[in-house]
Amino acid sequence: MKNVLLEVKDYSFKFGKKETLKKISFSVLEGEHLSIIGPNGAGKTTLLKCLDRILTGGDGDIKLNGKALKNYSQRDLAKLMSYVPQADGRFFPFTVHEFIMMGRYPHLSPFSSINKTDKDLTFKVLKLTGTTQFADRFLNTLSGGERQKVFIAAALVQEAKIILLDEPTTFLDPKHQDEIHHLLRQLNHEYGLTIISVTHEINNAVHWSDRILALKEGGLVFFGRAKEIMNNEILEKVYEKPFLFVKHPQTGTPVIIPEGKES
Repeated sequence: MKNVLLEVKDYSFKFGKKETLKKISFSVLEGEHLSIIGPNGAGKTTLLKCLDRILTGGDGDIKLNGKALKNYSQRDLAKLMSYVPQADGRFFPFTVHEFIMMGRYPHLSPFSSINKTDKDLTFKVLKLTGTTQFADRFLNTLSGGERQKVFIAAALVQEAKIILLDEPTTFLDPKHQDEIHHLLRQLNHEYGLTIISVTHEINNAVHWSDRILALKEGGLVFFGRAKEIMNNEILEKVYEKPFLFVKHPQTGTPVIIPEGKES
């Protein structure tokens, strides 16, 4: 039986007087892939940032490996959890190799230099993410899909057990979306990484995840097995609209399709 790696209990968070998260409770098992879905403004990114302590000051409990999140040093937390933010168009004046190497910071002291272990791991991660050919290029010369692989690579060299991703395939074309999904699947299944990912893509969330957490206006609407969310009794509560479904031709899982229109 898998161990509980992350546990959130009655957690709330406010921006000023606005309550963005309202008594959220859920747990994440070691080696699990959890997707967080919900409409705009539901609190998805806020929850992700609270889990990585980018945002602090909430009420309730968050435990990582059975220890209160607030009791971790920043360095020790970074050894357990890495974060890939949503693409926002910002560029960094570094080569791919330099940027990825920065992810080793939790394992380096202020006066230590890069050693063979750091170099070997960086080379391994470059190869794993298919970014070796970009190693000497600057980040601003890469396409969106290429940069996303680099950001994931930088998270991987932290050697954390959990990787948090905020809409990792937003703005990407279908080819690069597929490549990112397969990479995350490989990290999850072959390397045992626990993945928590925010997404607007319900079909992909169901296809790639073990469980789904759905938020609406800061509240928890659904938390359960991925396939169980594919019915209008649940989805209408989340999105305030009905959906049309067909069965996937290979898996038989319900898939959301666009509404038809008159010719």
